Amino acid sequence: MAAKPDTPDFEHALQQLEGLVEQLEQGDLPIEDALKAFEQGVKLTRECQGILQQAEQKVQLLTEQDGEIHATDFNAPDE
Repeated sequence: MAAKPDTPDFEHALQQLEGLVEQLEQGDLPIEDALKAFEQGVKLTRECQGILQQAEQKVQLLTEQDGEIHATDFNAPDE
């Protein structure tokens, strides 16, 4: 199952977030750069949370039908 092109990759977003945290922890960024890094970190955190929530919803929608497990996309229209 391929990810949508506009959907951020969780691992990439998390890696970026970790990099920002390291920069901020060093404490040597000018205040304007630190604020921009913090703002970007908040955005990445929200993106990661959204990806995790989508994954959780997909797991919850796993159902057993006729002895087989089928995944149902929670965004799919009702059939």
